[in-house]
Amino acid sequence: MDTRTILTDLKTELNRLNQAIAALESLDGTATATTPIAKAAPKQSKRRGLTPAGRRRLSAMMKARWAARRKAAAQPTPNKTGAHKPMSAATKKRLSLLAKRRWAARKKAAKAS
Repeated sequence: MDTRTILTDLKTELNRLNQAIAALESLDGTATATTPIAKAAPKQSKRRGLTPAGRRRLSAMMKARWAARRKAAAQPTPNKTGAHKPMSAATKKRLSLLAKRRWAARKKAAKAS
């Protein structure tokens, strides 16, 4: 719990007790000048959200941030675009032969099992 909240609660309770003491003493007619007069507890102001101007500023900043991110994402960066260099015909043929050999080996191993 926040110490300010605890302090405010304690002061409110103290004021309530002082008012009760003052009321009881006034019934007896023994009220003295030394009895503390209960002060009104200071009202704790509610925290409010953003002001409309602050909300507009924050909105403008976020829009600018997201626009910058979209712009950065749209620009291709070297080696991170996902585009590959075109494969030569010889490389394609070599990879095709290697794949066919792997498939044949798997097929042969599956028949042997």
